Amino acid sequence: MSTQDYDFSDISPYDDSVFHSTMLNLVNEPGFKHILKYAMPENDIPALVDDLLKIDNKYDFQHQVMYPFLEMLAKTTTSGISLGGVKYLNPSVSYTYITNHRDIVLDASFLNLTFLRRGVPTSEVAIGDNLLIYPWITDLVRLNKSFIVKRNTGLREGLMAAKKLSAYIHYTILEKHESVWIAQREGRAKDSSDHTQESLVKMLAMGGVGSFLERLKEINLMPVAISYEYDPNDYLKVREFLMKRRDPEFKKSKRDDLYSMETGLLQFKGKVHFQLTPRINTRLDQIGEFKDPNTAAKYVARLVDQAIHRSYEIFSINYIAYDMLHASTRFQHNYTPERKAEVEEYFNSQLDKVDLPDISVEERTYMMEMMLTMYANPLKNKLRAILGGAE
Repeated sequence: MSTQDYDFSDISPYDDSVFHSTMLNLVNEPGFKHILKYAMPENDIPALVDDLLKIDNKYDFQHQVMYPFLEMLAKTTTSGISLGGVKYLNPSVSYTYITNHRDIVLDASFLNLTFLRRGVPTSEVAIGDNLLIYPWITDLVRLNKSFIVKRNTGLREGLMAAKKLSAYIHYTILEKHESVWIAQREGRAKDSSDHTQESLVKMLAMGGVGSFLERLKEINLMPVAISYEYDPNDYLKVREFLMKRRDPEFKKSKRDDLYSMETGLLQFKGKVHFQLTPRINTRLDQIGEFKDPNTAAKYVARLVDQAIHRSYEIFSINYIAYDMLHASTRFQHNYTPERKAEVEEYFNSQLDKVDLPDISVEERTYMMEMMLTMYANPLKNKLRAILGGAE
């Protein structure tokens, strides 16, 4: 099927023709009002609502509302957001930015903030429908250039949804001339060991024309490494590890997801860095075609992983976590004793937030091990990528 054979209206960002009417409904939603009260002084809300109702397109919404909001969020919850590898951007090319996944909401939002600062066009953003807990959240993200990834469908429906999603991404790159953002896997890596799902690569290659690799080349995959100094959700992830250890059948609720979104959005993240890397088209040209799409997908996933792993920004907390985890002094030249004591205090204070009953000494030790693993894994993966498999 060609892109003309699909109706993308149920997954694409809202058309500007319905922007105002959708915004009018959104500002009257109790849930949306609650978030505004949480994020800003209540006296400022009426003026913001008036401003929102004057906007009638996504471009103005991003530049007049989201840009200053994200700058405020960056100022209050980070120690600065930086972008490297800008030289790899060609203004005449639309990209598929494929990144590791650290924060449910902010990975794509902060990347787009770095683009807004430089006058680079923002990307459309892939968001899983499992996060669209309320209809007003769906409206908000689709007003903000997000498109929907349908999950938890049956086998046949899932295949059709994947084909349609792939067709939409190819359509957006080739015909709308917009870049897109997508995470390298469904959901965040709880232990921060980031690896691209081969099924995602296969989905991206469903659309377009030509061979498997030709279809990937036409959407210009650009790996981007995301590094957060602190993960506000670290103690929630550790809590989930312990819950699953106690009960292998444990599954998070929608309320858990919503709380993770709020925590990631509003709590301190320290330094945040995005590192753009060259699009992988040249590498794909060098290897030639694979007869087997499974082998091709595996190879492409490995290319993306290597680019991301090599490009992490490593902070002192990562070096300290590695040395604590391995009872070593290998990286002690990268931090001071005072900084190590500060980080240890941080880890323990985060573990103190885990609100489960009857946590034993052994379970506390387990949680600390998982916390250290989470912060050590970016360093481990970078070492493997640079040293060719050795740590």
